[in-house]
Amino acid sequence: MTAVLFDSSGTLFRRSGSTETWLRAVLAASGRVLPGPELTRAARALEAAGTLPGGAAPAEVPADLAGVRAARDESAELHRAAYTGLSRRVPLPDPGLHDALYERHMSPAAWAPCPDAARVLRALRDRGTRIGVVGNIGWDLRPVFREHGLDAYVDTYVLSYEHGVQKPDPRLFSVACEALGADPRRVLMVGDNRVADGGAAALGCRVHFVDHLPVAQRPDALLPVLDLVG
Repeated sequence: MTAVLFDSSGTLFRRSGSTETWLRAVLAASGRVLPGPELTRAARALEAAGTLPGGAAPAEVPADLAGVRAARDESAELHRAAYTGLSRRVPLPDPGLHDALYERHMSPAAWAPCPDAARVLRALRDRGTRIGVVGNIGWDLRPVFREHGLDAYVDTYVLSYEHGVQKPDPRLFSVACEALGADPRRVLMVGDNRVADGGAAALGCRVHFVDHLPVAQRPDALLPVLDLVG
């Protein structure tokens, strides 16, 4: 293998903090207050609605948002519309809180790198392996990588909203391989979504999946990548 492509959310990073923690933060910033039981209920409803990127999928997608959500990673506008649209199904004391929750998820502080991410990326770089990040996302995650010290290991970012196409469409993986100057047959794709990340196989890439778990429960899930690359 001459190159490795990584998914970001769920593979190299996980969302940091609970929905309730995020809601408390945006309430405090806006000067709004929700009594404890109401705050807990609202946070649970937001979680069930699937309102925060990197969190749980919606328990149910409203019919009027189904199309937007399905294409959410194809543009920044669709991404915001999908998640704030779901959020607005949950009553909050200030309509602006829905946008505040969305804005918060783009902060580097909202993400935690998986425990073995830096170790594996550094080892790959030391071997001369080219590294790309291929993400279904509606915003620029490069600042997240920079803030957490991982940007130095990444040779290219291929983000769905910048190309108007999302995984599993093989075109996104093809862009990444071309950017790295790598033959897809000598590229490993690492991700946590068997459908989205599995799309790389259509190009001839080898695909390796990690479990979608909290970072504390998968301290060394990425280490097998080093053996697969050889």
